Amino acid sequence: MQVIYEDNHIIIVNKSSSEIVQGDKTGDTPLSETVKAYLKEKYQKPGNVFLGVVHRLDRPVSGLVVFAKTSKALTRLNEMFRNGEVHKTYWAIVQNMPASPQGELVHWMVRNEKQNKSYAYTSERKDAKKAILEYEVIAHSQNYHLLQVALKTGRHHQIRCQLAKMGCPIKGDLKYGAPRSNPDGSICLHSRSVQFIHPVSKETIYVEAPLPDSNLWRAFES
Repeated sequence: MQVIYEDNHIIIVNKSSSEIVQGDKTGDTPLSETVKAYLKEKYQKPGNVFLGVVHRLDRPVSGLVVFAKTSKALTRLNEMFRNGEVHKTYWAIVQNMPASPQGELVHWMVRNEKQNKSYAYTSERKDAKKAILEYEVIAHSQNYHLLQVALKTGRHHQIRCQLAKMGCPIKGDLKYGAPRSNPDGSICLHSRSVQFIHPVSKETIYVEAPLPDSNLWRAFES
């Protein structure tokens, strides 16, 4: 865990691809508990530390996660996420070049809880939620392409599912059609930046996460 930004109300950390944001059936220590332990030690707090989980990142995804340090910030941030007032960009590495170097993807997505997977359809259907994202190809390496993705909605596995539907599964993402997994179990999807109006001070907050420490990501660093 790496702290990227912190004030009295908010803490933003850079998550590694192996960490879970909140506790699950694996019983592994979630990032939320790691952040609580950090705050408890840093501020020598007796008793329980308050920490609000505002949003999640899938376990194999790396990058920025925003937490609330006060209940006031949690209530307002939850509302801001619901209203689309928090602007997040992701970087994704794919093997297949998209047909168009930039565009908007609109699908109707259905989540299958049992498989922990979502399916994207090009037309409306029962129980489906509309999913919208914008993408742009911003760099190339010898075998791969780097896409910058801006989410317009927040659906389960949205980027993974929509890019795969476009014929560009994310490198390492076996669940959505990548040919091979990454050795460390990650997928090449990184929550790169986040921007929003601070819920208390009303200042503009913009932060960027350093890229994961691997040769492939380093090839795109410049």
